[in-house]
Amino acid sequence: MNLTVLAEQQASTASLLMTFLPLVLILVVFYFLIIRPQRKQEKQDAQMRENLEIGDEVVTNGGIVGIVFQIKEDTVVIETGGDRSKIRVKKWAIAKNETIHDDQ
Repeated sequence: MNLTVLAEQQASTASLLMTFLPLVLILVVFYFLIIRPQRKQEKQDAQMRENLEIGDEVVTNGGIVGIVFQIKEDTVVIETGGDRSKIRVKKWAIAKNETIHDDQ
């Protein structure tokens, strides 16, 4: 009698484990294919924004291309166009730094 109850409990535990195993595997795959690369990209973007220098050519999220004229705490003034108009944008709006720097 005791052996049958023990066998039923082991079967129940194995069944429960087999039910949740696919869910756990999906979460692990989500982490390695989506969440981890996204966090890595966010860190690279933040570092790029922190390393901006005056004179760098940048592109904003809106597609505006300009040269960094002034850098403040959380904003950047960029100079665009032939008439040298200046636009103030938030740092988070800088999508890409087109200037190549020598890392020495």
